[in-house]
Order: sequence, then C-alpha cells, then structure tokens
Amino acid sequence: MANIKKLNPDSSPQAAYGARIRQFREARGWSQDEFAPRIRYSSQHVSAVETVRKPPTLRFSRRSDEAFGTTGTADSFEREWSEMRNGVLLEGFPEYVGYEGRAVEIRLFDVGLIPGLLQTPDYARAVAYGHVERGSITYEQADERVAFLEERQAALVRSQPPMMFVVMDESCLHQAVGGPEVMNAQLRRLEEMAARPNWIIQVAPFSLGERRAFYLPVNLLTMADRSIVAYAESQAQGYVERETSVVAPMFTTYHQMQGEALSKTVSVAKISKLRKGTP
Repeated sequence: MANIKKLNPDSSPQAAYGARIRQFREARGWSQDEFAPRIRYSSQHVSAVETVRKPPTLRFSRRSDEAFGTTGTADSFEREWSEMRNGVLLEGFPEYVGYEGRAVEIRLFDVGLIPGLLQTPDYARAVAYGHVERGSITYEQADERVAFLEERQAALVRSQPPMMFVVMDESCLHQAVGGPEVMNAQLRRLEEMAARPNWIIQVAPFSLGERRAFYLPVNLLTMADRSIVAYAESQAQGYVERETSVVAPMFTTYHQMQGEALSKTVSVAKISKLRKGTP
C-alpha cells in the first residue's frame, strides 16, 4: 500500500487547502492519478499541493472547481485561494491589482525600495523575508507575496503591454537589500528594463530636496477609457481612488516631478555607474 502522508489542516491556510483537495478527491473515489488529468496537471503536482510542497495557484483552483463542480459555490477553491492570497496583502491592494492588469499606462513613484514591478525575485524575497525577521508575517506568507508579485509582473507581458513610467527617489538605489550580489542583479535589471521601448525609468535625485513632489509611494493608472485610478498606502492600509477631483491633481504633480527628475539617459547612466562602483 502506498505511504499516504497524514495532513494537518490546522497548521496553515495552505495545509487546509491541500487537505480539502484530498477530501473532495477521495469523496469521489479518485486517486491522484485519476484526478490529475481532469485538471490538466500531473499527479506529482497534485500531491505537492495536497502536502504543501507547492502553493496552489488561481489556475489550479479554477480547474479543481470545474472538476468538483464547486465553481461559484461556498466550497469554491478559487474563493479559498483568493482569501489566502489577499490575506497577506494590505486592504485595498487586491482591488488596485485588478485595475493594474487592465491599465494602458502605469505611473509609479517609490521611496526607499525598488518598485515591485521592477524587482528581481531575489530582491523581492529579501524584502519579504525582512518582514519575517521582524515577526510581522510568516515565511509562508513571504513566499506568497513573492509569488503574487511574479504574477503581477507576468501580467504586463502581453501583445500590447502598458506604457510604464517609473520615477524612483535616489534612495531606492542606495538602500542595501539582500547583499551585494542581489543589489548588482537588481541594478542590472533596471538597466535591462529601461532599454525596453515601453519603459521610461527616471531617478529623482537627492538634490531635489524640498522640491520632491511626493513623500510616499504613489501609483497612477490610465485605463483604456482614459480614466485614472490612483493608489497609495499608509502603514496599515491601501487606498484606491477614482474621484477626478482627487486624482487629477496627483496626475499633474506626477508630471511636474518627471520634469524635475533626471532624464532617462542620465538616470540609466547613474544606475550603471552605481552598479559598476564607479564615481
């Protein structure tokens, strides 16, 4: 008889998800080998999800719902996946990401850290694990954040990608994250992304001083109908704003900041010099 690993659904949300997949599968009399082709995954992948060796994904959840007939019900695995995923995100951020995936133009401003959509996996993991070291999240939740970021980055790769405008405070380049190798690879990523035709990356230098337009990270999205969505965060919550009277001044301020920031060419040269360690 096969050695069936005992599951502890109380150990984590992912374990509860895996245990429920097994419960539903066995209730229908399906082995992992019989269930896997129904959702177009391998039996090894199914086993890994059930035993928390792989995190579930949206696609896995939706296909499981189709196989079990739970789509749109209280037992939906997509609903459970969404609750797990959103549980590690600030309130308001999942709503913002829904808009981000449909935007035709994305404008970002960040302070202290490289903007998420430009982060390498190692840089993103170092940031997330920093939260673990402070005790604010678990390693499992940190890995979920990194996986979610990778999904957001992948969503930008499409036949008609959005135009990306990024202004980074110079502090983003000097904040040491993950050690020299991680930072070197991250700065190289910035150079590579800046070479793409739909990316404009600029640095807001320290010399701006009091003329720096924003003091907190700001995201501005232009949608296909030319409406604008703004997103900003406090320490505890994210806020999505669509009211024109609020968003329009932020859009204007962003353009003013772009004018004050270093040009794309000078910004990339600054990033390259920093990576190479030249003055």
